[in-house]
Amino acid sequence: MRRHMPVLLAFTLAVLPAPAPAAEGTFRADYSLSFLGIPVATATFDSSYDGQSYSVNGKVASAGLAAFFDDTKGTISSRGSFADGRTRPEAFRADYVSGKKASLVDVRFSGDRVTHTEVVPKPKKRGKTWIPLGPDDLRAVADPIAATIIRAPSLDKVCGRTIKMYDGELRANLKLTPVSTGEMSVKGFKGQTVTCRMGFQPVSGYRSNKKALTFLRDRSRIMVTFAPIGETGVYAPIYATVGTEIGPITLKARRFEATN
Repeated sequence: MRRHMPVLLAFTLAVLPAPAPAAEGTFRADYSLSFLGIPVATATFDSSYDGQSYSVNGKVASAGLAAFFDDTKGTISSRGSFADGRTRPEAFRADYVSGKKASLVDVRFSGDRVTHTEVVPKPKKRGKTWIPLGPDDLRAVADPIAATIIRAPSLDKVCGRTIKMYDGELRANLKLTPVSTGEMSVKGFKGQTVTCRMGFQPVSGYRSNKKALTFLRDRSRIMVTFAPIGETGVYAPIYATVGTEIGPITLKARRFEATN
């Protein structure tokens, strides 16, 4: 649970043509993350929507046995707008401390491209199996938090899209296909939801022989359930499961409600 923690929270998708502007509002979602049924992390996200703009700020921390072996705490933030039928991030930042080791990911955007990426500590020297970023790989991408914000005119339009995700190093395509609709109830929310299956396809910024990514691409079953955020026209994850080579990871909302 270090720098790639945002990616686990962001195995969800974003962006879909939605001409109507989002309503204003502020919201909070509390999540628990478990591995093989054992709690390993908690996260809280506060988001606000003002017309075409959005802002999300989160706190993540290891929990349970994970906190005993790897005490990690961090903050995550993303801001941007909705334009041209998709989410257009402006800035993303993740700061973490694991024990005494601090890490940072800072990504800035301008127009349709990534203009700045800072990773601390700096990545190690790449080997022969490294697939570098291509010249157009950082065009029209979403950061890990922006990739969880779906603008859709209705629940049945949430799935059925591919997102280009960039986390400061890895560029991947995330493809959502519809699976089912249902109903869920957590603190602050009771209503209809939609579940999508997500396909994961690494594009660049990774080692081709990395087993974890190969498993996610070829064998993992990733399911994400989305719920509406009030009357904003935005949908966010309320439940998700990610199959890994060592066992399933489950993300579950404990609170999902408006705060204004």
